[in-house]
Amino acid sequence: MQYQHITVPENGENILIDEQGQWHIPEHPIIAYIDGDGVGLDVMPVMRKVVDAAIEHSYGARRKIHWMQVYNGEQAAKLYDGDWFPQETINAVRECKIAIKGPLTTPLGGGFRSLNVALRHEMDLYVNMRTIKGFSALPSPLKNPFTTHITVLRDSSEDVYSGIEWQAGSVENEKMLDFLCEEMGVTRLRFTQECGLGIKNISKEGSERLIRYAINFALKNNSESLTLVHKGNVLKFTDGAFKRWGFALAKREYAAVEHQNGRWLEIQRADLPPLVIKEVIADNMLQQCLMDPAQFDVVATTNQNGDFLADMLSAQVGGVGIMPAANLNTEVAFFEPTHGTFERIAGQDKANPSSSLLSAVLMLKFMGWSDAAYLIENALESTFASGQVTFDLAQSNHNSTTLSCKQFANKVIEHF
Repeated sequence: MQYQHITVPENGENILIDEQGQWHIPEHPIIAYIDGDGVGLDVMPVMRKVVDAAIEHSYGARRKIHWMQVYNGEQAAKLYDGDWFPQETINAVRECKIAIKGPLTTPLGGGFRSLNVALRHEMDLYVNMRTIKGFSALPSPLKNPFTTHITVLRDSSEDVYSGIEWQAGSVENEKMLDFLCEEMGVTRLRFTQECGLGIKNISKEGSERLIRYAINFALKNNSESLTLVHKGNVLKFTDGAFKRWGFALAKREYAAVEHQNGRWLEIQRADLPPLVIKEVIADNMLQQCLMDPAQFDVVATTNQNGDFLADMLSAQVGGVGIMPAANLNTEVAFFEPTHGTFERIAGQDKANPSSSLLSAVLMLKFMGWSDAAYLIENALESTFASGQVTFDLAQSNHNSTTLSCKQFANKVIEHF
């Protein structure tokens, strides 16, 4: 495929997906990357350096990533005559199938509400994945943060984040109020004056495709349990339906049977104990994750619940500066750090690259290159334990040595 501003590596190969949906990763895959904006220009180059070193250390010359730069955000606007979100970037990522990016800013005064959200919606990346793992050497409000190791799979396609809402006092809002009260017989709106309205949409199709992805993920990774998190005790026809549709799908497609407690399900496995499918009310889940996070493994939930849950779990183990993320569907996998552009320190070689490095760890595990993935993960833990860290982590430990972004990455490589 020919591109205007994108150069395709000469020696790399494209990733393939067969008719059964199986991903085939060549030994020399082409993977797209977006440096992003702000500190993205600091953390993404060192991420690639660490990943390349880990692959070489683990596999020698047998495996290598051929990086292909694509553009979004401010860099794209400069190249594509003000277009922050060029179509050829979307085309290139779909061709590569796997991509990793840095944080993106959002243009002011119009344009996209969020480039990150626009990417998800444009490519229908309906699974947002956050893997939250505690590191014993990092500051945490918990006594034992290392007992937290939870993967949150959150829907990205619907719920209140669809943005279907009307401003209080607007003509459209008044029409909707009249429709609800006069046509639909709604009587529970206590205050109708200056009352904004929004739609919470949860569909069977959207719920099933997320939960199907989550069950497959849990089975592939030999997880002990999958927990469906919802607020179905109050929102019976949206969150409650999410849970009901999920349990019905597990029975229909995976031969799930009733758990002995009468509330959960379990899927039998030949060489392992059954995969237990639990369900927990969202507010209780927040409490349980704080008190006993070790009881949870993989979580599937709706958009807003997942947003709250993932951020709370991140705070338990060190914050968004060390949190990885991925946005996925069955045809594209997009990996990214969870933090923003931090313009105030951009270009100063101060940023913490851990979130980008751990996003690359997620990517390598997704590719099946687990030796390189665990090499980086273990080296990061050793680096944290050494006390030689970036300024944000050093602030909470007076015995630490502050390193630059590049120095920190080099220190990680030294621990290979």
